[in-house]
Amino acid sequence: MEIVANLSMLFTELPLLERIRAAAAAGFNAVEIQFPYDVPALQLKEELERCAMPLVLINLPAGDLMQGGDGLACHPKRRQQFASALDEAVNYALMVRPRMVNVLAGRLPEGVSRACALATLVAHLRETAQAFAQLQIKVLCEAINPIDMPGFLINTPQHLYDLLTDVQHNNCFAQLDVYHMARQGISVQAALAVLGNKVVHVQFADCPGRAEPGTGELDFTAMYQALTQAGYQGAIAAEYHPSSTTQASLGWMQAFALLPA
Repeated sequence: MEIVANLSMLFTELPLLERIRAAAAAGFNAVEIQFPYDVPALQLKEELERCAMPLVLINLPAGDLMQGGDGLACHPKRRQQFASALDEAVNYALMVRPRMVNVLAGRLPEGVSRACALATLVAHLRETAQAFAQLQIKVLCEAINPIDMPGFLINTPQHLYDLLTDVQHNNCFAQLDVYHMARQGISVQAALAVLGNKVVHVQFADCPGRAEPGTGELDFTAMYQALTQAGYQGAIAAEYHPSSTTQASLGWMQAFALLPA
């Protein structure tokens, strides 16, 4: 499996563009960036090409979500803001060409029913999937634990499965974040049993703490084996907060390299 560095969490000792070369030097196969939009798309494209590093994933702009707000994707009163975010992401992706774009569902807005929020999210995901299908870029959505992000609309594998079933678009898939599952006591095996081949991208961090493998309670060999046994052939992305420097946190990569492909 491809091992991907999430540059929004790793190598943050460096400016964003310099993190790409650092990830390549550390042995990663590719990179992902949560919200790269502050960097001009042409500059990011050129640096990715210089370092021969594929860009696996970016997120659609999410409004105020990361600052504690509701975000855009499930908010029925923010449809125009979502449309602008989609336009921005499409234009950016035309230059940097990520393989996938992730849409964060957002928090259930106050005074909005769950059914209404879900209907809004379904419509937005369908629109996004259609827009990126023309660029041959997959669109993803993920479940996020309600402990770290209270009020988040999509929490469990079943929530995510039901959502994708309602979207009914062949360019809309699941992203599986192992950390967010572990925070809810959901194993990789249990998540895969629900989501199956809808999973096209996996992210990981240890739990609790969301640091590198070996700092918490997760069995990463078992995670890897579960993915392999399920026939998963996508990338696995390191999306964790290093307990010290990024370089000092990378001991787990040697253990992963020894696992059978």
